[in-house]
Amino acid sequence: MVRDGYKFVLPLMILTGLSVFLHQPVITAIFLVLTAFTAFFFRNPVRQIPDGENLIVSPADGKVVKISKDENGEQTLCIFLNVFNVHVNRAPIAGSVARFEYRRGKFKVAFDEEASRVNEQNIVAFAGPELSLVVKQVAGLIARRVVCWKKPGDAVGRGELFGLIRFGSRVDVVMPAHVNIRVAVGDKVRGGSSIIGDYK
Repeated sequence: MVRDGYKFVLPLMILTGLSVFLHQPVITAIFLVLTAFTAFFFRNPVRQIPDGENLIVSPADGKVVKISKDENGEQTLCIFLNVFNVHVNRAPIAGSVARFEYRRGKFKVAFDEEASRVNEQNIVAFAGPELSLVVKQVAGLIARRVVCWKKPGDAVGRGELFGLIRFGSRVDVVMPAHVNIRVAVGDKVRGGSSIIGDYK
């Protein structure tokens, strides 16, 4: 479990113990379920990071809901995370954090295409020796907090943890035109281990 989860799990454990002490079986059961789900939500499973040069891995677990290209050829891949997905985020390439920006915004349903533009989000730019790209951590209707643990200048390895989105959301990956995207809309991906693209 990631460290951010303890601030939610520990109070629930205390409330569970208190309800046991007060002999409240129904309330105890409710708090047990809440504690178990919260610990499950903040889980951080071990992932096998793929070897190989010029690979881009998924920054998040979830389902690919959109792949688009703008007039300049820049490509955006959108991944939707439901409340049962792993919600830690991983660096898609090795390199460093080139830029970080937090934008206040709305809390539209993360599945909505407009969410990428108007919702609260963190914009994290990663720069490698041969490729730069951007990952957007986008809050949703339920997700009210986007967290980035890295700052500009920090080095990151491919698949290394860099942040977290709490309780449902989406992650957008903005990539240059020459990237070869290797997933399709509808595919399910796993953060750090699913290859979403490659480049030359």
